[in-house]
Amino acid sequence: MSRASETDLARVLRSLGLSAWLLAMAPAALAAVQGKEVEYRQGDTALQGYIAWNDAAKGKRPGVLVVHEWWGHNQHARNQARRLAQAGYVGFALDMYGKGKVATHPADAQAFMAEATKDPAVVAGRFEAALEQLKADPHVDPERIGAIGYCFGGGVVLSMARSGADLDAVASFHGMLATEHPAEAGKIRARILVLAGAADPFVPHDQVEAFKKEMTAAHANFQVISYPNAKHSFTNPDAAKAGMKELAYNAAADKASWAAFLRFLKKTWP
Repeated sequence: MSRASETDLARVLRSLGLSAWLLAMAPAALAAVQGKEVEYRQGDTALQGYIAWNDAAKGKRPGVLVVHEWWGHNQHARNQARRLAQAGYVGFALDMYGKGKVATHPADAQAFMAEATKDPAVVAGRFEAALEQLKADPHVDPERIGAIGYCFGGGVVLSMARSGADLDAVASFHGMLATEHPAEAGKIRARILVLAGAADPFVPHDQVEAFKKEMTAAHANFQVISYPNAKHSFTNPDAAKAGMKELAYNAAADKASWAAFLRFLKKTWP
């Protein structure tokens, strides 16, 4: 065999070897983050959630509930559950409206939200139903639980924190901060992180400042970070599809807020 032929053969063998290695590794990489739909109930209401975990991680790990925007349990919420799984946690995107109730038009979203929140006991009940699902997952350490929310969901998780829910960490992304029931001093058990858009017309500066005063008076462990030029729904790449000028995706704020959130979790569960 000529030297040129030997070189060509070596190149082919290296190529085949690399291809075989890539084929062998691909299933493992794809299998690392797993997800599945979970059907559960709150009273007579059928709910549909989505749980995500990392198969490569060993042992039980913290679980984090994900409360959706006012659109309902959609792909955005599921994506956040998967991001949590990629970071080594178990994410459970819950359902506050009922199975199949997902909106794409603001009027429908408003109607779903109004129906779900007219009775505070229903809000708490659906949150608790999801919490029990998360704690029961075999990958989850039930003693290490947090919750995050987006838009409407941000208001939900902060409401649960104000009520004294047994949560280690609560984070709100462009969530509603105003409340008719301010937190009582010493009642909040969770560490709180608020990630807000400085250009969010739904959560203006005075609402952010009022929230800070409320949390200070309640002796809460909290932090607020505002992102310049970020409007409402700045973490959702599909925000502009709603046709509302108040909503806009902001890639820089999305990236920065997620990084800040992961640091927050690391401090909560070192």
